[in-house]
Amino acid sequence: MEKIILASASPRRSEILKNVGLRFEVVVSDADESSISPEIGAELYVQELALLKAAAAAKRLENTTDEIVISADTVVVSEGNILGKPTDKDEAIRMLESLSGREHSVITGICVFRLKDGFSVCDSVTTKVKFKNLSREVIDLYVSTKESMDKAGAYGIQGKGALLCEKIDGDYFNVVGLPVSRLSDILRDEFCIEILKNN
Repeated sequence: MEKIILASASPRRSEILKNVGLRFEVVVSDADESSISPEIGAELYVQELALLKAAAAAKRLENTTDEIVISADTVVVSEGNILGKPTDKDEAIRMLESLSGREHSVITGICVFRLKDGFSVCDSVTTKVKFKNLSREVIDLYVSTKESMDKAGAYGIQGKGALLCEKIDGDYFNVVGLPVSRLSDILRDEFCIEILKNN
């Protein structure tokens, strides 16, 4: 079977794949994400970013062809605005204030890329998340944990950010950063890789 490569430095994505028993190696992508414009729409935007990351990781795998690269990119969309990772504490506070008491979408683009022939399949998954009404004190306390700083929308649902959420509609793991159920479908249907047989 082909070697599986995860083109992501995210410990959360690695943990999700480990928990379902998939054996893989990590090759961090050095893709220039600024080359993709969010103006193309959030669903296509995250798919294009995931493809860009997969292709960049593939280039780093010199003189090899027997690999399948998995990549992903996650954004939060609220009131039509795409929220990536905050650049500083003040931006994290503004993002959380904008999400307070409202429903938003978490969209993750995934891409599976086969090196030997360049065949790729990309898709996106959307999950709806509703936040509680958050006081400024709660927002300040949460941001002070520094959990906000490396996460789209300035929160991590798998950590203390769970305390901010009122309800979720859709794939929880998509909000964490990797819709592993949809990924398993793509691997099985398009690449003949069954994760349940990979243990």
